[in-house]
Amino acid sequence: MNIEKMLPSILRHENVARIEDDVLLIGDRRKLPFRREFYKAYDASDAACAIRMMVTQGGGPLETALQAMVLTARKFGKNMDELRKAGDMLASARKTNTTMKRELASLLDEFETMGSRAFADAAQELVNSRLEEYDEKYLAMAECGCRLIKDGDGILTTCFPEHSFFLSLSLAREAGKRFTVYAQETRPYLQGAHLTAPSLAELAFDHYLITDNMAAFLISSGKVNIYMTASDLATRRKWVINKLGTLSSAISCHAYGVPYYAFSMGFDDAYATLSGKEVEFRDPQEVKECQGIPVTGADVMALYPCFDVIPPEYVSAIVTPDEILR
Repeated sequence: MNIEKMLPSILRHENVARIEDDVLLIGDRRKLPFRREFYKAYDASDAACAIRMMVTQGGGPLETALQAMVLTARKFGKNMDELRKAGDMLASARKTNTTMKRELASLLDEFETMGSRAFADAAQELVNSRLEEYDEKYLAMAECGCRLIKDGDGILTTCFPEHSFFLSLSLAREAGKRFTVYAQETRPYLQGAHLTAPSLAELAFDHYLITDNMAAFLISSGKVNIYMTASDLATRRKWVINKLGTLSSAISCHAYGVPYYAFSMGFDDAYATLSGKEVEFRDPQEVKECQGIPVTGADVMALYPCFDVIPPEYVSAIVTPDEILR
């Protein structure tokens, strides 16, 4: 099934990351929804920099990393030293994105077995095949997600929930279900305001953009029946890491009996528990401004922890391509 017709335009492959004339064009989500531009990466180092700078996020770094490996193959052929160096550089660009790290390791294993002749073309074919497999996995998760949505539901989400969330909504609508989505703005990058809400509008879903401190009120007033997000990392014991703000909403949902479901491409078996896991802190200057405009004084101190660790007691289930882990 071609899933792209059920997705907002920014999630279509050509708008996430594609190679043209030996340049990797990465959809610059920092500029949305006001401008549609592409960040130009000329090598894996540029692509890793784009990932670190939040040019793309969510599932975007995975596609960017895969295409950056093709770019490396175009430049160096089957030079495994260069390919491994590129893979390591990309994998470390977003440490919480363990799916990307696993996929890069698997890709390098396959590169080892491939012949040197027309290696770059073969690498591109392999990456295209991987992306098709991911589309199938997104759809498999969405079929589960659709079943979790009931007619008349109010659905809360945080940050940019990526492919499986939007596909779940599309399948639910095709099944005749009505629903309303509440998208939190997600400061300081405002992914909810800049990415999620415009995508919901593009696909003509009933929705409301809300500020980050409105979720508990909506949950307590009965307007929210289900909470759904993507996840940067998930474990088999139902620990989840996702964008800052996910935990506070999960706690509110737990208090009022609203289920929280996290989509995950798979489990990271390197972790039995995420208790005490160190959270990445970003530049606090980003908290002191909004879209480059100061919102407080220069002498004010700020903090910017950018991920939440959500304990299992607040996670109703994790939706993967293979199962719903409750």
